[in-house]
Amino acid sequence: MRRLFWLAMGITIGALVVRKLSRAAERMTPAGIGASVAEGLRDLADAIGDFGADVRAAMAERELELRAGTGLDAPLPEAGPAQLPGRHATDR
Repeated sequence: MRRLFWLAMGITIGALVVRKLSRAAERMTPAGIGASVAEGLRDLADAIGDFGADVRAAMAERELELRAGTGLDAPLPEAGPAQLPGRHATDR
C-alpha cells in the first residue's frame, strides 16, 4: 500500500513539474515573448487611462472650487444703463 501511495505521489509531482517546465519553455519562444509584451502594454494602457480619468476628475473638481472662489458662476447684473466708475448718471 505504501509503495502505491509513493508511486502516485511521484507521478503527480512529476506531472506538475513537467507542466511548469513546458509553460516556462513556451514563454521563452518568440510567440510567448510577444504575448507577454502585448499583455504588459495592455496593462500599461489601462493604467494610463485610469490616471487620465483621475486627473480629469480632479481638474473638474478644482475648476468648480476656483469658479466658486472667484465668483465666475455668479449671475450677471441686470441690464441697465452702463455707468463708468467715478461718474454718476446725474453728471451728464
